[in-house]
Amino acid sequence: MNAAGFPILSLLTFLPLVGAAIILSVRGDAAVVAQNARWTALWTSLVVFVLSLILWARFDHGTADFQFVERLEWLPAFGVGYHMGVDGISVLFILLSTALTPICILASWEAIGTRVREFMVAFLVLETMMVGMFSALDFVLFYIFFEGVLIPMFLIIGVWGHDRRVYAAFKLFLYTLLGSVLMLLALLYLWYTAGTTDIPELFRHRIPAAAQTWIFFAFLASFAVKVPMWPVHTWLPDAHVEAPTAGSVILAGVLLKMGAYGFLRFSLPMLPDASATFAPLIFALSVIAVIYTSLVALAQDNMKKLIAYSSVAHMGIVTIGIFTFNAQGISGALFTMLAHGVVSSALFLCVGVLYDRRHSLEIASYGGVAKIMPGYALVFMLFTMASVGLPGTANFVGEFLVIVGAWRVNPWVALGAATGMILGAAYMLLLYRRIAFGRITRDDLRALLDLSPREYAIFVPLVLLTLWMGVYPQSFLSFFTASVAGLVERHEAALGAARLAAGM
Repeated sequence: MNAAGFPILSLLTFLPLVGAAIILSVRGDAAVVAQNARWTALWTSLVVFVLSLILWARFDHGTADFQFVERLEWLPAFGVGYHMGVDGISVLFILLSTALTPICILASWEAIGTRVREFMVAFLVLETMMVGMFSALDFVLFYIFFEGVLIPMFLIIGVWGHDRRVYAAFKLFLYTLLGSVLMLLALLYLWYTAGTTDIPELFRHRIPAAAQTWIFFAFLASFAVKVPMWPVHTWLPDAHVEAPTAGSVILAGVLLKMGAYGFLRFSLPMLPDASATFAPLIFALSVIAVIYTSLVALAQDNMKKLIAYSSVAHMGIVTIGIFTFNAQGISGALFTMLAHGVVSSALFLCVGVLYDRRHSLEIASYGGVAKIMPGYALVFMLFTMASVGLPGTANFVGEFLVIVGAWRVNPWVALGAATGMILGAAYMLLLYRRIAFGRITRDDLRALLDLSPREYAIFVPLVLLTLWMGVYPQSFLSFFTASVAGLVERHEAALGAARLAAGM
């Protein structure tokens, strides 16, 4: 129980497993089982979303402390406990995870026609892992959820993906496994030296500067793959292209944020000396990612690959903001993560609408879509403009803050981030022009139907959220202002103590 006597985080985390168990218990005709699985998954995810709205409404913006804390003894002899809680950095990502899950289920309503029950179970298990990862305040618990995400995503890609799905799923697994082993070694060292795996206690534990270096790179190996940072990003385009639409949505919307969240939760507060020492390395890798992957995106003929490479570029801006170590940069990184979670998810859904109709991801297969699908063209245009960073849409605020924060540290890094925005406008506008405008050269395109009521139900919340974040960003920034200020203060205090000790 937490202080309020209501374990809301445990309910948010494990309620999807209850829905999964109900789905597995259903028996009968295959068509009936599939339909019951869809409705059970949808209603379960909606209940979880409502609970996350209660969490969001009752969250206290004015403190950097962890809230809704729950503690239970788990392995007390080893200093490992069941410890859950949220702060301003994690609460909105829980809300993002629970909001995208019912959208993914709706997007899969007709697109997934085989093994529907297993697909819905995989998605509900995935939701448990995502919410648990953002709520965990014990390192072992975090590690279980952080790596547990890989299992349902591996199945979603490998079973329900496209032609090269097995290759893409194993590539994702192998990349992640290597980084995870190194992070596990770092975790064991922290447990051995501190005698606990409790994250708030580890914040107060002073790690020697020499040890910080190798722990930083162990964390980097895991978090960089998840972001993904250049040059360990090559699994992402394959995973996106081969994944079903819902898999791409959750991969871009939430799973790419896990690595950046790891930097904020562990690297900066626990390893301040190493983070400051290797910040130039992170800047260099991030600027390369922003510019290089933007140029690669310009050359793509596949819609999903183009958006996948754009995600690498946007996450490069995020890592730049995190390692500025100032409030503007970190706040901008968090806002960009949220905005990218909404906008990139919507773009993959836009691609999914076309794929469901023509079963082609090639840009050349389309043209003149605005003439036959005006509603779709309008929605696609809004999310294209949001991805570009048009003022009044979600991405603009976060990217602007990152550039301001980076300018205070190194103007050249800020210039690299801004270059990515310019290139982003080039490849996204080119994509939209080739799909929406021009002459209709294929007779089969004339038969395409505009958005259905189900598809409007998917896009309308994302449209409203994109505009809300762009017009009234303070309603989101206020959640993590106190937590970011506390993170920056702890980081500066730790660096000051290290300098004082070195001087002595």
